[in-house]
Amino acid sequence: MLGSMMSFPKRHLLGEWRYDDERVKHALVIVIVEKTLLDIGKAVYETVIERLNREHHCYLSDCYEHPEYLNKVLKDLFGNSGTIIVESITEQLAEFETKKSISRFLEVINQ
Repeated sequence: MLGSMMSFPKRHLLGEWRYDDERVKHALVIVIVEKTLLDIGKAVYETVIERLNREHHCYLSDCYEHPEYLNKVLKDLFGNSGTIIVESITEQLAEFETKKSISRFLEVINQ
């Protein structure tokens, strides 16, 4: 079975995912946000997740389409200190900000 899978072209195994694919950009942004929050501490991560759910009825993965939710939660929880979290996310995504959707995400969370 494994041998027969090895004969498939990579694009069959990966679907038609490309670097520009919106799903890849979505995953990249959410992984970086999760990593940033977890680097600060598990309690911070859990608090942000809980607040997103309670106030916006959403999950962290929804923040790619609605970065304003993340922006508001970070400001409400951390005040001006929330900018440190946003700066870290922005730095990690800097090389991808030429992509329209990532640029929009960064623009909204930096407001």
